[in-house]
Amino acid sequence: MSIEDAIDNTELVPAARNSIVVGHDGSDGADDALTAALELADQLHVPVVVVRAWSIATAPRPSNWEFGYVSSFDQYSAAVHDELVQDARAAVKKYPAISVSYCAVHASPATSLIDLSRDARLLVVGTRGRGGLAGMLLGSVSEQCVRHAACAVLVVRPRT
Repeated sequence: MSIEDAIDNTELVPAARNSIVVGHDGSDGADDALTAALELADQLHVPVVVVRAWSIATAPRPSNWEFGYVSSFDQYSAAVHDELVQDARAAVKKYPAISVSYCAVHASPATSLIDLSRDARLLVVGTRGRGGLAGMLLGSVSEQCVRHAACAVLVVRPRT
């Protein structure tokens, strides 16, 4: 099974040893993290794995969704994967020489990123940039990644 096929935390396959793993939840902070990961990957000539953790509550509706119809788990997973690829498209397009793969994982964000980056060169995460005192603190996902990841972690603050 490839990393692109991982859809459940019981099936997670760690990213390749020399890769950069980056979390992307669709936020502006995630876009900043993706840009930083791609810039580093371009300089280091290494692949990037873009990860989105999801739950039914956070997943977009599958394309075949209808009122009264219950979509399958696989349809939700595909919808999350498609949305991730779409959200990352503009940034990835700027780095055509970089090998990029995408992984939609049905699990908590911190657990997914920590598990997938176990063998990676680097894990890159963003912050939500809430401003004030809260903005000086790490978010729960980035804090968990810094504490528990087996590889180096880069927390990207918003660009101003």
